[in-house]
Amino acid sequence: MKLSYPHVFERATDPAAPPLVLLHGTGGDENDLVPLGRRISPGSALLSPRGKVSEHGANRFFARLAEGKFDPAEVTRRTHDLADFIVAASVEYDLDPQRLIAVGLSNGANIAAAILQLRPGVLGGAVLLRPMVVLDQPAAAGSLAGLRVLIASGAVDPIVPVTEPPRLAALLRSGGAEVELHTSPASHALASSDLSAAVKFFSSLRAR
Repeated sequence: MKLSYPHVFERATDPAAPPLVLLHGTGGDENDLVPLGRRISPGSALLSPRGKVSEHGANRFFARLAEGKFDPAEVTRRTHDLADFIVAASVEYDLDPQRLIAVGLSNGANIAAAILQLRPGVLGGAVLLRPMVVLDQPAAAGSLAGLRVLIASGAVDPIVPVTEPPRLAALLRSGGAEVELHTSPASHALASSDLSAAVKFFSSLRAR
């Protein structure tokens, strides 16, 4: 079966580890977050697509009007397109959607959050690294019940205002998600404390 996004896939080496879908940031590709996925959840199956949108040659999952400015119609269309890919890939690679955790960075984190808002049931949780609100609408009541989400922000991030992570958390909690907010003394780039928080998140998932 030909899937609609260029991607890489690594099979699980530990059946107890949840499968991950890795969503890169602006300018990344399908290889960027694979080492991160291996590090924060050893043994997980890894599905990593490349965004289809080009912004002056930089890969993205959806276009933007300007820094921090988005067209809801564009975000919605691209979100459904990526969600359809994830559903098809889950069938192709025998991944359990209820256990499938998105790990997204920046633009990848934003579209992962949009999938939670618009397409509940595609993902079983998420680690959102440096996200902001791109769709200002709450998840439908009960649609994310039982899902866990980690939002990791930087205290001195020049791109994401400090008000954004709590706003996003509220939108996801409206759907019943259990959302943890983590703030590192960092900018838009990841810090070691972000990785530690992600490792802890996955350890607690296994403990359930």
